[in-house]
Amino acid sequence: MEPEPGNASEVEGTLNPAAMRGPDGQLYLFPRLVAKGNYSRIGIARVKFDDAGDPCGVERLGIALEPEADYERWPDGRGGCEDPRITFVERIQRSVMTYTGHSPDGPRIALAVSEDLLHWKRLGLATFEPYRGVDFVHVDNKDASVFPVAIPNHCGQLQMAILHRPLFRGTRPEETALDADAHVVDLDHESLWISYCPMALDGFEAQQLSLFNSHHRLATPV
Repeated sequence: MEPEPGNASEVEGTLNPAAMRGPDGQLYLFPRLVAKGNYSRIGIARVKFDDAGDPCGVERLGIALEPEADYERWPDGRGGCEDPRITFVERIQRSVMTYTGHSPDGPRIALAVSEDLLHWKRLGLATFEPYRGVDFVHVDNKDASVFPVAIPNHCGQLQMAILHRPLFRGTRPEETALDADAHVVDLDHESLWISYCPMALDGFEAQQLSLFNSHHRLATPV
């Protein structure tokens, strides 16, 4: 898939897609579609295959999400729904999309849910409880994905988990590369994290996928 000539929604690129099998067995892509001014939507495309079973193109089916919520829009008209990841979560029998909502507050992890991959309902921004002085709420965060099944947290409780990459100020590679002194790694601020969403044993609903705690550093620089 590449930008379609004459398509204003894709004039600055098609990139970073999620890929997911639908209930119909077909393979779907959910690319970031970038219009003029870095205005980003999340599209829907069905992958086409040739007689040998190799992918040979896509059929565009429309837009999954475009900037509408306040955490996806800028006052000057810019906006961003970007970089989706999609997981079928067995507990709720729904597909859950994590994506980047981009507003003046910066990139933040947002969630949406779907039964058929074609119609998506926003769940809002992921929120995080404080952890030993580490603030995940007021920093840029992106590249998140949820697990398909509940997994045990550090206490052994089965919970829904999310991987995420918080971007703390002063620790981004483009910032540390300009520092003339030797860079001392801050493990809390330069790692991949896993966090967990408390869930009831019965009656757990998609709308409860928002507050995450039980944070743990998953991968740290060495």
